[in-house]
Amino acid sequence: MDGAGRPARSMRSQGPQADLKAAAIGAAVLLRERLGRRAPVRKRPMIDRAPSNRVVRLVERYLPNRLGVALTVLMLLGSTGLGIVKGGHVDEFMVGLSDARNALANSAGFRITEVAINGRRQLSQDEVLAIGGVNGRSSLLFLDATILRDKLKGNPWIADATILKLYPGRLQIDIVERTAFALWQQDGRLAVIAEDGAVLEPFVARRFVSLPLVVGKGADAKARDFLALLDRYPQVRSVTRAAILVGERRWNLRLKDGLDIRLPENDVGNALSMLSKLDKEERLFSRDITAVDLRLPDRLTVQLSEEAAKARDELFKDKKPRKKPGDSA
Repeated sequence: MDGAGRPARSMRSQGPQADLKAAAIGAAVLLRERLGRRAPVRKRPMIDRAPSNRVVRLVERYLPNRLGVALTVLMLLGSTGLGIVKGGHVDEFMVGLSDARNALANSAGFRITEVAINGRRQLSQDEVLAIGGVNGRSSLLFLDATILRDKLKGNPWIADATILKLYPGRLQIDIVERTAFALWQQDGRLAVIAEDGAVLEPFVARRFVSLPLVVGKGADAKARDFLALLDRYPQVRSVTRAAILVGERRWNLRLKDGLDIRLPENDVGNALSMLSKLDKEERLFSRDITAVDLRLPDRLTVQLSEEAAKARDELFKDKKPRKKPGDSA
């Protein structure tokens, strides 16, 4: 019994309980430390860099991000462009670029589906389109009307052109063609010329065979004024085969029967008037002559043919007086 009258506990019985409690507490402490411990972080090895250049530091500090990528792209584009120019592929590159953008426009609905060409007489529709560079790959969206008009006017047959684009796919071309005026011969070459002297094409088509013929250097530019003057004298114009410019100063006429008419440098109208009157009154062009010279203002000279000259000589021989008997020699 203790001092309070309670039965006293044996010291032997309290020992095992205290040991178990202490062991539980220790196990809990160890487990908490075990779970709370973090895995050690491996430190990366430090790279000993050499100090950067000052220019590099300034570039990295002040230039915007991705500028290096942009500069690289520009350098590549520049190198590509230089290669195209040096290699002589500029035209091919531009054609390819044009075809690519036209393909995009055509896929978007701007393909040329209808073409109307007005005013053509000598040129076919295919020829007009070929001159203007319009083909099946062309799109109405990227068709430059000014360039097309300049290309058409570059052809000698086309004096003027008007281009009208009607979206989404209709193209209208109105052209003014030059008129074939005469045939011009120089150095053995024959060409069709317009009224202003522009060469339209080499003479190959038989449809131009009825045009008047002018011959000689400079005759193409002077043909309009001279032929207009010659038209005032149909008696002469109707029998003229060719008008020949001599020395770029004066004209000769070659008639259909081969007769040559030599006109003066000045006052050509009076000479043609005299020539027409002589043919009406004296049937000059039907005479047995080879040339008529009108170059001198106060006289007309004719050149007989070889047969006519012999006949004339024989006639004069017959008209010589015969000597009478007894006349001295």
